[in-house]
Amino acid sequence: MNQILVTGSLHYDILIAAHHRPEKGETVIGSGCAYKFGGKGGNQAISAARAGAAVRFAGAVGADSQGEFLLAELRRNGVDTQHVAVEQGVPSGMSVAIQDASGDYGAVVVSSANNHISPLIFSQDALWQQVSMLVLQNEVPEAVNLAAARAARQRGIPVCINAAPARLLSGELLDCLDVLVVNAVEARDMCGIVVDSLADAMRAAVSLTEHCRAVVVTAGEHGVAWCEAGQAAGSLAAIKVELVSTHGAGDCFMGMLCASLLRGETLAESLTRANQAAAEHVSRPAV
Repeated sequence: MNQILVTGSLHYDILIAAHHRPEKGETVIGSGCAYKFGGKGGNQAISAARAGAAVRFAGAVGADSQGEFLLAELRRNGVDTQHVAVEQGVPSGMSVAIQDASGDYGAVVVSSANNHISPLIFSQDALWQQVSMLVLQNEVPEAVNLAAARAARQRGIPVCINAAPARLLSGELLDCLDVLVVNAVEARDMCGIVVDSLADAMRAAVSLTEHCRAVVVTAGEHGVAWCEAGQAAGSLAAIKVELVSTHGAGDCFMGMLCASLLRGETLAESLTRANQAAAEHVSRPAV
C-alpha cells in the first residue's frame, strides 16, 4: 500500500480560551482549558490518516507521560510509530496556545525532543518501504528536513513541505521540493508580495514557482491560490462558515491535500477537498 511519510514535530498542547490575549504585563482570566495532541507534523499525520491515507511518522518524543500520550494518539489514529524515537533525559515538545473570543489564537512552542531527531534515520531503507510521498514542515531543524528530502529525492519520492513557521529555506532544500505550501505571511517573506487578496495570492504562487514546480498559497478568509510551473494559476474562494476556531486549520488542510494527492487526484481537485476540510474544521470548537 502506498504510504505518506511525515517527519516533523510532536507537541503536547495546552490550549487556553480567554476573552483576549494578554498585553505585556497583563493577567487575563481564562474561560477554558484543554490538553491536546499537537505539533504540525503530528497534526498533519493524523489529518492525512483520517482522510484515508496510510501514514508513517518519523520523529522523537521524551521518555515522559506526555510522550506516551503523543504516541498513543498517533497509534489510535492508525499512524505507524515504529520510527518515533523515545529520548531519555529530554522532555517531549510542548506548546501553550491562547484562543481569543474571535476564534483566533497565538502560541508559544518549546521544541525539546523535536530537536533531537537524528538525520541518520533517513538512511534506513526500512523507513522508506511503500512510501510514495514525504511531508515536511518547519518546526524541526532544517538539517532534519534536508536529510529527509535528500533521501526521498534519491528514491524518486515526491516531497511536499508546509513551510511553517516562516524561515529561510536553503537553496539545497528548495531543489528537493515538489510541492510548496505557504500562508500569506510565509509567501510574503519568501517572494516579497504582500498577500491581501486572492489575486495577490495568485501572483505570489506564480512568483514562487521559480523555486518549486508546484506552489500553494493559503490566504485565510480569502481562500487559496496555486500555480504549477508552466501552467496558469488557479484559485478557490474560501467557503463561508461561521468561524469558531482557527486552531489547527492549516494542518487539517495539509492532511487532506496530501491524502488526495496520494490517491492520484490533481492539485486542483486535491485543493478543493482541502478547502472544504479546512472550512469544516474552523466551524468547530477547539477547546
